Amino acid sequence: MQKIILYYKFAPVADPLLLKLWQKTLCDSLDLRGRILVSPHGINGTLGGDIEDLKKYIKAAKEFPGFKDTVFKWSDGTREDFPRMSVKVKKELVAFDAADETVVDENGVVGGGPHLKPEQVNEMVEQYGDDVVFFDGRNHYEALVGKFKNAIVPDTRTSRDFIRELESGKYDDIKDKKIITYCTGGVRCELLSSMMKKRGFNDVYQIDGGIVKYGEKYGDDGLWEGNLYVFDGRMGVDFSDHAKTVGKCTHCNEPTSKFENCALPTCNALVLICKKCSETSQNRFHKVECYRQTTLKA
Repeated sequence: MQKIILYYKFAPVADPLLLKLWQKTLCDSLDLRGRILVSPHGINGTLGGDIEDLKKYIKAAKEFPGFKDTVFKWSDGTREDFPRMSVKVKKELVAFDAADETVVDENGVVGGGPHLKPEQVNEMVEQYGDDVVFFDGRNHYEALVGKFKNAIVPDTRTSRDFIRELESGKYDDIKDKKIITYCTGGVRCELLSSMMKKRGFNDVYQIDGGIVKYGEKYGDDGLWEGNLYVFDGRMGVDFSDHAKTVGKCTHCNEPTSKFENCALPTCNALVLICKKCSETSQNRFHKVECYRQTTLKA
């Protein structure tokens, strides 16, 4: 049987290149596929493979200095959800362009918001009501198919847009409210919560384990609505058989949670499209110009 694991760990890495080489060798020896990012601040990975091989990976990874208490989240999926095994060294684990302000020690990101367990999230909302604000730490298109109820979704095409958004003044009215940041597995909010606190947001929290852990606890019977976008062959996952469909087809506005990549390989942008519209070849393009390029080449 196969599964997918997701994990991250913020801890000082003295030699990211050496860590990269070890990780690649380890994953190849266990026939795993997926993506791992390594930086001076730590490691972030998503891997698919046989359960026993994933357990061997986890055991080995925890032996690396600083990674002993890494939390691994299990998800349905297989090795085939990834095209290859990729391990890269980056300046940042999340490309916020905030490397110069990020400080990491043996306890993780310095200055980040307190972690809330899923049940603590619900308790805070029950106690404080409208004084609690959910703040989406993902790119805007991810929120098109699923988000927390009444969440603020920043206008972000990439992670690099977040600093501009936070400093724009758009969100000054929530600076004294209780802000719960959230993202897929938690890695982005470790940094985002710290960035927000540095910019005058006074009471910032993060969901421990991200949307994944919240969904495991409450499924679709809590404060989460819709589908969770993921960066692999699955494209999205539901937490139950009664998940709400919040996405709208780009072409006909019918409910859908299905993303496809633009049929023009050089574009590859995401298209939110329903089953009926996907049966028409022209609809499988990001925009008319992409379709025209294809017809001109033909």
